[in-house]
Amino acid sequence: MKLHELKPPRGSHTPRTRIGRGIAAGQGKTSGRGQKGQGSRSSVGLPVGFEGGQMPLTQRLPKLRGFHNRWRREYVVVNVGKLTRFTAGTVVDPDTLAEAGLIPAASKPVKLLAAGRLATALQVKVHRSSAAARQAIESAGGSLELLEAPRPVVVHIADEPEQDTEPQ
Repeated sequence: MKLHELKPPRGSHTPRTRIGRGIAAGQGKTSGRGQKGQGSRSSVGLPVGFEGGQMPLTQRLPKLRGFHNRWRREYVVVNVGKLTRFTAGTVVDPDTLAEAGLIPAASKPVKLLAAGRLATALQVKVHRSSAAARQAIESAGGSLELLEAPRPVVVHIADEPEQDTEPQ
């Protein structure tokens, strides 16, 4: 296939409507503006969103209510200090935490934070973990496994180190 053989899909490109070009054209005489009134004149002069004197939608809506992220994931937080109740070598996963009463349900994702001290070596399996919590578990002789992949690190072009572009 070559560039001159490319065509848009059928129905995706329609010719523009030529307004005011006779009755047979479909938009003749009043050009779709109706008979009389403010909207039929050449310069309507109404603000965007004007609703004919009714309170506009932008004024009817409540203001400054914040942003709600529909893709937000709520994590159940468990601190490292709460894991002292488990014996050494125990596999601590969401099911174990739910049985111990540390989280309400095993179906919710768990995040481990570093508040408290841990002296026993545990095998911890959670969805997320802070760096300090990981260090606390590994320093106690345990291991930490993440049940979901970590978020990708987004590198902005402005954050990259500048390269030497001067000729030598």
